[in-house]
Amino acid sequence: MNFTTRRRFLCAFGGLAACGSIGIWSSRSSGDMQALSPSTFTRSGTALGTKVTLTVVHDHAETARRALAAGFEALEHVEDLMSIYRPRSQLSRLNRDRILRDPHPDLVTVLTAAEDLSRRTDGAFDITVQPLWSLSANAAKAGRIPTDQEVAAARERVDWKAVEVTARSVRLHGPGTQITLNGIAQGYAVDWVSETLRRHGIQHALIDTGEIAGVGHKSSREPWRVGIQDPRIADAYAAVANLNDRCLATSGDYSTTFNPGLTEHHIFDPRTGRSPSEIASVSVVAANGMWADGLSTAVFILGIEAGSQLLATIPNAAAFFITKTGQTIATPGFPDTA
Repeated sequence: MNFTTRRRFLCAFGGLAACGSIGIWSSRSSGDMQALSPSTFTRSGTALGTKVTLTVVHDHAETARRALAAGFEALEHVEDLMSIYRPRSQLSRLNRDRILRDPHPDLVTVLTAAEDLSRRTDGAFDITVQPLWSLSANAAKAGRIPTDQEVAAARERVDWKAVEVTARSVRLHGPGTQITLNGIAQGYAVDWVSETLRRHGIQHALIDTGEIAGVGHKSSREPWRVGIQDPRIADAYAAVANLNDRCLATSGDYSTTFNPGLTEHHIFDPRTGRSPSEIASVSVVAANGMWADGLSTAVFILGIEAGSQLLATIPNAAAFFITKTGQTIATPGFPDTA
Protein backbone atom coordinates (compact mmCIF):
# COMPACT_ATOMS: atom_id res chain seq x y z
CA MET A 1 0.00 0.00 0.00
CA ASN A 2 1.18 3.47 -0.83
CA PHE A 3 0.75 6.22 1.78
CA THR A 4 3.16 8.72 0.28
CA THR A 5 0.40 10.77 -1.31
CA ARG A 6 -3.28 11.47 -1.10
CA ARG A 7 -3.77 11.96 -4.75
CA ARG A 8 -2.11 11.89 -8.15
CA PHE A 9 0.90 12.61 -10.30
CA LEU A 10 1.13 15.03 -13.19
CA CYS A 11 4.41 15.96 -14.81
CA ALA A 12 5.42 18.76 -17.12
CA PHE A 13 7.12 17.50 -20.22
CA GLY A 14 10.72 18.40 -20.84
CA GLY A 15 11.90 18.71 -17.24
CA LEU A 16 10.47 22.17 -16.57
CA ALA A 17 8.23 20.93 -13.78
CA ALA A 18 8.51 17.88 -11.63
CA CYS A 19 6.08 15.18 -10.68
CA GLY A 20 3.82 16.13 -7.82
CA SER A 21 1.29 14.65 -5.41
CA ILE A 22 -0.62 15.69 -2.33
CA GLY A 23 0.57 14.60 1.07
CA ILE A 24 1.12 16.48 4.33
CA TRP A 25 0.94 20.17 3.49
CA SER A 26 4.16 21.96 4.40
CA SER A 27 5.68 24.82 2.42
CA ARG A 28 9.38 25.03 1.83
CA SER A 29 11.40 26.58 -0.96
CA SER A 30 15.02 25.99 -1.79
CA GLY A 31 15.25 29.75 -2.36
CA ASP A 32 17.60 29.20 -5.29
CA MET A 33 16.57 30.40 -8.73
CA GLN A 34 18.10 28.57 -11.63
CA ALA A 35 18.55 29.92 -15.14
CA LEU A 36 17.48 27.43 -17.79
CA SER A 37 18.32 29.90 -20.56
CA PRO A 38 19.12 33.63 -20.75
CA SER A 39 15.39 34.39 -20.39
CA THR A 40 13.95 31.33 -18.61
CA PHE A 41 14.21 30.95 -14.85
CA THR A 42 12.90 28.33 -12.45
CA ARG A 43 12.58 27.77 -8.73
CA SER A 44 11.44 24.64 -6.89
CA GLY A 45 10.32 23.86 -3.37
CA THR A 46 7.58 22.05 -1.52
CA ALA A 47 4.07 23.27 -0.90
CA LEU A 48 0.66 21.67 -0.63
CA GLY A 49 2.42 18.42 0.17
CA THR A 50 4.21 18.13 -3.14
CA LYS A 51 7.22 19.37 -5.03
CA VAL A 52 6.28 22.66 -6.65
CA THR A 53 8.13 24.12 -9.61
CA LEU A 54 7.55 27.60 -10.99
CA THR A 55 9.14 28.52 -14.30
CA VAL A 56 8.98 32.02 -15.77
CA VAL A 57 10.13 33.67 -18.98
CA HIS A 58 11.46 37.23 -18.70
CA ASP A 59 14.37 39.21 -20.08
CA HIS A 60 15.46 40.50 -16.67
CA ALA A 61 16.70 38.06 -14.05
CA GLU A 62 15.92 40.30 -11.08
CA THR A 63 12.28 40.66 -12.17
CA ALA A 64 12.08 36.90 -12.50
CA ARG A 65 13.63 36.39 -9.05
CA ARG A 66 11.15 38.72 -7.37
CA ALA A 67 8.22 37.16 -9.19
CA LEU A 68 9.24 33.63 -8.22
CA ALA A 69 9.65 34.66 -4.57
CA ALA A 70 6.18 36.20 -4.66
CA GLY A 71 4.83 33.01 -6.21
CA PHE A 72 6.00 30.94 -3.25
CA GLU A 73 4.56 33.51 -0.86
CA ALA A 74 1.24 33.04 -2.65
CA LEU A 75 1.43 29.29 -2.00
CA GLU A 76 2.07 29.97 1.67
CA HIS A 77 -1.07 32.09 1.72
CA VAL A 78 -3.17 29.24 0.33
CA GLU A 79 -1.79 26.80 2.89
CA ASP A 80 -2.49 29.20 5.75
CA LEU A 81 -6.11 29.17 4.70
CA MET A 82 -6.79 25.65 3.43
CA SER A 83 -4.37 23.11 4.90
CA ILE A 84 -5.90 20.52 7.21
CA TYR A 85 -2.38 19.83 8.50
CA ARG A 86 -1.78 23.31 9.89
CA PRO A 87 -3.59 23.59 13.24
CA ARG A 88 -4.09 27.34 12.88
CA SER A 89 -5.26 27.35 9.27
CA GLN A 90 -8.76 28.62 8.71
CA LEU A 91 -9.88 25.20 7.51
CA SER A 92 -8.48 23.44 10.59
CA ARG A 93 -10.18 25.96 12.84
CA LEU A 94 -13.46 25.39 11.02
CA ASN A 95 -13.21 21.61 11.36
CA ARG A 96 -12.38 21.96 15.05
CA ASP A 97 -14.80 24.71 16.09
CA ARG A 98 -17.55 24.03 13.52
CA ILE A 99 -17.83 27.74 12.85
CA LEU A 100 -15.41 30.19 11.29
CA ARG A 101 -16.22 33.85 11.60
CA ASP A 102 -14.86 36.43 9.14
CA PRO A 103 -13.46 33.85 6.70
CA HIS A 104 -10.91 35.07 4.24
CA PRO A 105 -12.50 35.92 0.86
CA ASP A 106 -10.24 33.39 -0.87
CA LEU A 107 -11.53 30.59 1.32
CA VAL A 108 -15.10 31.72 0.62
CA THR A 109 -14.33 31.66 -3.11
CA VAL A 110 -13.14 28.04 -2.96
CA LEU A 111 -15.99 26.87 -0.71
CA THR A 112 -18.55 28.57 -2.95
CA ALA A 113 -17.06 26.95 -6.05
CA ALA A 114 -17.12 23.57 -4.30
CA GLU A 115 -20.79 24.06 -3.44
CA ASP A 116 -21.55 24.94 -7.07
CA LEU A 117 -19.75 21.83 -8.31
CA SER A 118 -21.55 19.64 -5.77
CA ARG A 119 -24.86 21.00 -6.99
CA ARG A 120 -23.95 20.47 -10.65
CA THR A 121 -22.92 16.86 -9.98
CA ASP A 122 -25.77 15.99 -7.63
CA GLY A 123 -23.28 15.45 -4.83
CA ALA A 124 -20.68 13.39 -6.68
CA PHE A 125 -18.18 16.11 -5.79
CA ASP A 126 -18.25 16.60 -2.04
CA ILE A 127 -15.68 18.31 0.18
CA THR A 128 -17.08 16.58 3.30
CA VAL A 129 -15.61 13.15 2.40
CA GLN A 130 -12.87 13.48 5.03
CA PRO A 131 -14.54 10.86 7.30
CA LEU A 132 -14.29 8.31 4.46
CA TRP A 133 -10.61 9.12 3.99
CA SER A 134 -9.88 8.73 7.70
CA LEU A 135 -11.75 5.43 7.83
CA SER A 136 -9.96 3.93 4.84
CA ALA A 137 -6.52 5.14 5.88
CA ASN A 138 -6.86 3.72 9.39
CA ALA A 139 -8.23 0.43 8.08
CA ALA A 140 -5.40 0.11 5.58
CA LYS A 141 -2.83 0.59 8.33
CA ALA A 142 -4.40 -2.44 9.99
CA GLY A 143 -4.09 -4.41 6.74
CA ARG A 144 -7.77 -4.47 5.82
CA ILE A 145 -10.46 -2.52 4.02
CA PRO A 146 -13.45 -1.03 5.81
CA THR A 147 -16.55 -3.14 6.25
CA ASP A 148 -19.85 -2.16 4.69
CA GLN A 149 -21.13 -1.24 8.14
CA GLU A 150 -18.15 1.05 8.78
CA VAL A 151 -18.56 2.72 5.42
CA ALA A 152 -22.26 3.28 6.05
CA ALA A 153 -21.49 4.89 9.41
CA ALA A 154 -18.89 7.20 7.85
CA ARG A 155 -21.28 8.17 5.07
CA GLU A 156 -23.70 9.45 7.68
CA ARG A 157 -21.20 12.28 8.23
CA VAL A 158 -20.80 13.11 4.52
CA ASP A 159 -23.15 15.76 3.15
CA TRP A 160 -22.10 18.82 1.19
CA LYS A 161 -25.38 20.50 2.11
CA ALA A 162 -24.24 20.57 5.75
CA VAL A 163 -21.77 23.36 4.93
CA GLU A 164 -23.18 26.89 5.15
CA VAL A 165 -21.03 29.54 3.51
CA THR A 166 -21.49 33.31 3.69
CA ALA A 167 -19.09 36.23 3.54
CA ARG A 168 -19.41 36.60 7.32
CA SER A 169 -19.09 33.00 8.46
CA VAL A 170 -18.79 29.33 7.53
CA ARG A 171 -20.70 26.77 9.58
CA LEU A 172 -20.74 22.98 9.71
CA HIS A 173 -24.22 21.76 10.54
CA GLY A 174 -24.00 17.99 10.13
CA PRO A 175 -23.02 15.55 12.89
CA GLY A 176 -19.27 14.96 12.62
CA THR A 177 -18.94 16.91 9.36
CA GLN A 178 -15.30 17.38 8.35
CA ILE A 179 -14.06 19.23 5.27
CA THR A 180 -11.07 18.52 3.06
CA LEU A 181 -10.23 20.80 0.15
CA ASN A 182 -7.87 18.23 -1.31
CA GLY A 183 -9.92 18.06 -4.50
CA ILE A 184 -9.86 21.76 -5.34
CA ALA A 185 -7.26 23.74 -3.34
CA GLN A 186 -4.23 22.82 -5.45
CA GLY A 187 -6.04 24.15 -8.48
CA TYR A 188 -6.87 27.38 -6.69
CA ALA A 189 -3.20 27.66 -5.74
CA VAL A 190 -2.31 27.56 -9.45
CA ASP A 191 -4.69 30.46 -10.09
CA TRP A 192 -3.36 32.48 -7.17
CA VAL A 193 0.25 31.99 -8.25
CA SER A 194 -0.63 32.82 -11.84
CA GLU A 195 -2.24 36.10 -10.80
CA THR A 196 0.70 36.89 -8.53
CA LEU A 197 3.23 36.34 -11.31
CA ARG A 198 1.24 38.59 -13.64
CA ARG A 199 1.23 41.36 -11.05
CA HIS A 200 5.03 41.09 -11.01
CA GLY A 201 5.35 41.53 -14.75
CA ILE A 202 5.42 37.90 -15.87
CA GLN A 203 3.40 37.09 -18.98
CA HIS A 204 4.78 33.64 -19.71
CA ALA A 205 5.11 30.89 -17.11
CA LEU A 206 4.64 27.23 -16.32
CA ILE A 207 3.18 26.62 -12.87
CA ASP A 208 3.22 23.13 -11.36
CA THR A 209 1.61 22.70 -7.94
CA GLY A 210 0.44 19.18 -8.69
CA GLU A 211 -1.99 20.82 -11.10
CA ILE A 212 -0.42 22.66 -14.01
CA ALA A 213 -1.02 25.99 -15.73
CA GLY A 214 0.65 27.03 -18.95
CA VAL A 215 0.63 30.83 -19.14
CA GLY A 216 1.64 32.30 -22.49
CA HIS A 217 4.46 30.34 -24.09
CA LYS A 218 8.09 29.27 -23.79
CA SER A 219 10.93 31.64 -24.63
CA SER A 220 11.06 29.93 -28.03
CA ARG A 221 7.41 30.93 -28.52
CA GLU A 222 6.44 27.28 -28.57
CA PRO A 223 3.50 26.20 -26.40
CA TRP A 224 4.09 24.62 -23.03
CA ARG A 225 3.76 20.84 -23.31
CA VAL A 226 2.80 18.62 -20.39
CA GLY A 227 3.04 14.91 -19.91
CA ILE A 228 0.11 12.94 -18.48
CA GLN A 229 1.22 10.22 -16.09
CA ASP A 230 0.66 6.64 -17.17
CA PRO A 231 -1.49 5.20 -14.36
CA ARG A 232 0.16 1.79 -14.56
CA ILE A 233 3.81 2.52 -15.41
CA ALA A 234 5.79 4.63 -12.98
CA ASP A 235 7.78 7.51 -14.49
CA ALA A 236 6.11 7.07 -17.87
CA TYR A 237 3.74 9.26 -19.84
CA ALA A 238 0.48 8.06 -21.31
CA ALA A 239 0.28 11.15 -23.50
CA VAL A 240 1.80 14.57 -24.03
CA ALA A 241 -0.44 17.58 -24.62
CA ASN A 242 0.01 21.21 -25.57
CA LEU A 243 -1.22 23.58 -22.90
CA ASN A 244 -2.06 27.04 -24.20
CA ASP A 245 -3.35 29.37 -21.49
CA ARG A 246 -5.33 26.62 -19.85
CA CYS A 247 -4.89 24.54 -16.72
CA LEU A 248 -4.70 20.78 -16.47
CA ALA A 249 -5.41 18.53 -13.49
CA THR A 250 -5.30 14.75 -13.23
CA SER A 251 -7.09 12.41 -10.84
CA GLY A 252 -5.93 8.79 -10.71
CA ASP A 253 -6.40 5.59 -8.76
CA TYR A 254 -2.66 5.01 -8.30
CA SER A 255 -1.23 7.78 -6.15
CA THR A 256 -2.71 6.68 -2.81
CA THR A 257 -3.87 3.09 -2.77
CA PHE A 258 -5.40 1.07 0.05
CA ASN A 259 -5.09 -2.37 -1.59
CA PRO A 260 -2.80 -3.95 -4.22
CA GLY A 261 -5.52 -4.16 -6.86
CA LEU A 262 -6.10 -0.39 -6.87
CA THR A 263 -9.81 -0.89 -6.28
CA GLU A 264 -9.66 0.97 -2.97
CA HIS A 265 -7.97 4.35 -3.11
CA HIS A 266 -8.21 7.99 -2.07
CA ILE A 267 -11.02 9.02 -4.43
CA PHE A 268 -14.40 8.25 -2.91
CA ASP A 269 -17.85 8.32 -4.40
CA PRO A 270 -19.78 9.96 -1.55
CA ARG A 271 -22.94 8.25 -2.73
CA THR A 272 -21.49 4.79 -2.07
CA GLY A 273 -18.52 5.44 0.21
CA ARG A 274 -16.33 3.33 -2.07
CA SER A 275 -13.87 4.13 -4.86
CA PRO A 276 -15.25 4.30 -8.42
CA SER A 277 -14.35 1.32 -10.59
CA GLU A 278 -14.41 2.50 -14.22
CA ILE A 279 -11.48 4.89 -14.61
CA ALA A 280 -7.77 4.59 -13.86
CA SER A 281 -7.15 8.29 -14.46
CA VAL A 282 -8.73 11.35 -15.99
CA SER A 283 -7.00 14.58 -16.97
CA VAL A 284 -9.15 17.67 -17.30
CA VAL A 285 -8.30 20.99 -18.94
CA ALA A 286 -10.26 24.08 -18.00
CA ALA A 287 -9.96 27.85 -18.09
CA ASN A 288 -8.60 28.01 -14.54
CA GLY A 289 -6.92 25.69 -12.10
CA MET A 290 -9.67 25.59 -9.51
CA TRP A 291 -12.20 24.27 -12.00
CA ALA A 292 -9.73 21.87 -13.63
CA ASP A 293 -8.93 20.45 -10.20
CA GLY A 294 -12.51 20.13 -9.02
CA LEU A 295 -13.72 18.77 -12.33
CA SER A 296 -11.04 16.08 -12.48
CA THR A 297 -12.27 14.71 -9.16
CA ALA A 298 -15.94 15.05 -10.11
CA VAL A 299 -15.53 13.44 -13.52
CA PHE A 300 -13.52 10.55 -12.08
CA ILE A 301 -16.45 9.82 -9.78
CA LEU A 302 -19.17 10.38 -12.38
CA GLY A 303 -17.53 8.13 -14.96
CA ILE A 304 -16.97 8.61 -18.68
CA GLU A 305 -20.55 9.06 -19.89
CA ALA A 306 -21.90 11.34 -17.15
CA GLY A 307 -18.54 13.10 -16.79
CA SER A 308 -18.41 13.91 -20.50
CA GLN A 309 -21.93 15.28 -20.34
CA LEU A 310 -20.92 17.56 -17.46
CA LEU A 311 -17.85 18.85 -19.30
CA ALA A 312 -19.95 19.64 -22.37
CA THR A 313 -21.81 22.23 -20.29
CA ILE A 314 -18.63 24.05 -19.19
CA PRO A 315 -16.83 26.33 -21.68
CA ASN A 316 -13.21 25.41 -22.47
CA ALA A 317 -13.34 22.19 -20.43
CA ALA A 318 -12.38 18.78 -21.82
CA ALA A 319 -10.99 15.47 -20.58
CA PHE A 320 -8.60 12.65 -21.41
CA PHE A 321 -9.74 9.35 -19.87
CA ILE A 322 -7.72 6.21 -19.27
CA THR A 323 -9.90 3.26 -18.27
CA LYS A 324 -8.98 0.39 -15.99
CA THR A 325 -8.40 -1.70 -19.13
CA GLY A 326 -6.05 0.87 -20.66
CA GLN A 327 -8.42 2.38 -23.22
CA THR A 328 -7.92 6.10 -23.86
CA ILE A 329 -10.77 8.48 -24.69
CA ALA A 330 -10.51 12.23 -25.30
CA THR A 331 -13.54 14.49 -25.29
CA PRO A 332 -13.91 17.26 -27.89
CA GLY A 333 -11.61 20.17 -27.22
CA PHE A 334 -8.89 18.29 -25.37
CA PRO A 335 -5.43 19.49 -26.53
CA ASP A 336 -3.71 17.44 -29.19
CA THR A 337 -1.94 14.49 -27.57
CA ALA A 338 0.97 12.38 -28.70
